[in-house]
Amino acid sequence: MYRILYADKLATNITRMVVEAPRVAKHCEPGQFIIAKTDEVGERIPLTICDFDREAGTITIVFQPVGQSTAIMAELKQGDAFEDFVGPLGRPSDLIDTPIEELKKKNILFIAGGVGTAPVYPQVKWLHQHGITADVIIGAKSKEFVVLEKEFREVCNLYITTDDGSYERKGMVTVCLQDLIEKEGKHYDHCVAIGPMIMMKFVCKMTKEYGIPTIVSMNPIMVDGTGMCGACRVQVGGEVKFACVDGPEFDGHLVDFDQAMQRMKMYKTEEGRAVLKKTEGATFHGGCGNCGGDE
Repeated sequence: MYRILYADKLATNITRMVVEAPRVAKHCEPGQFIIAKTDEVGERIPLTICDFDREAGTITIVFQPVGQSTAIMAELKQGDAFEDFVGPLGRPSDLIDTPIEELKKKNILFIAGGVGTAPVYPQVKWLHQHGITADVIIGAKSKEFVVLEKEFREVCNLYITTDDGSYERKGMVTVCLQDLIEKEGKHYDHCVAIGPMIMMKFVCKMTKEYGIPTIVSMNPIMVDGTGMCGACRVQVGGEVKFACVDGPEFDGHLVDFDQAMQRMKMYKTEEGRAVLKKTEGATFHGGCGNCGGDE
């Protein structure tokens, strides 16, 4: 059992939990995820790691209920426990393997939308701990949906933009990005965008025009977290990849977002999954031995 040491609401319908998981905390790196299960019959829920404390042996997760299982999870309180809390899974951020001196020469930008703000935080915090201050754009519908503002302000240069203009800047994250570059003279060598699929698509479209290499996280399309369910199958540079075993981060300029979003819609129904399985054949899931998902 994995005890919940702390639980609170960051914003409307967004929950934060600090979970006692020493083995996960000992080995995890920014960019990875865990799979949590509330009880023996509960659904496996993949969630990116928001923060970790190796000395305390804790993992922080942030999530928004989107179905019955995550709704049940959101009802858990301090003192309750998860039946399973498995990780770390997935590949760490590419930034972790880049020499620090090389990173210090780059102007790095992160763009976060919605609960995508959570997996951005550990990467920005890691850079700050190594003497690198990144710029971060956080986008939200309105002020009440802005999360982790205090934590971000301590480790980066933060720009907040809201759709309705209720807090700081007004407009989508792409508007803020354009303003930073064209009106404020900012230059970026590397971008990481994490959030809703449609947001990442248009961020990548814009960064490609500006010539900024961009990494995206495909964690929004993960379901099972092992490559076996076929939900997170995505085309990256014309190759079949699975977010949970090959990612979750990929070169955003190579991701076929339109296909990924269409698959998400189809995968939600039994009929749609049957069609996908028939048309995609051996590459429908990542444990077939033919697509690299089981390596």
